[in-house]
Amino acid sequence: MISLLLILIICAAVYTLSSSNLLHGVIAMSFVSLLSALIFYILQAPDVAITEAAVGAGVSTVIYVWALRYTKRSDDGDS
Repeated sequence: MISLLLILIICAAVYTLSSSNLLHGVIAMSFVSLLSALIFYILQAPDVAITEAAVGAGVSTVIYVWALRYTKRSDDGDS
């Protein structure tokens, strides 16, 4: 079970780094945090799991989405 979760974390992390859409990358990063929280819960560390879920998947995602909302994307092709 844990090895499957670790493989999913690696896949989501690779997608986060390779995604050209920044919002998709932020959502994948949030998924990594949720999977990490699940692993912590399985390893009987519920306090760490709650903190990871709240801060890693909750607060960080809200801050990143808020920052993306107020920034303007410029592509290399734009002149």
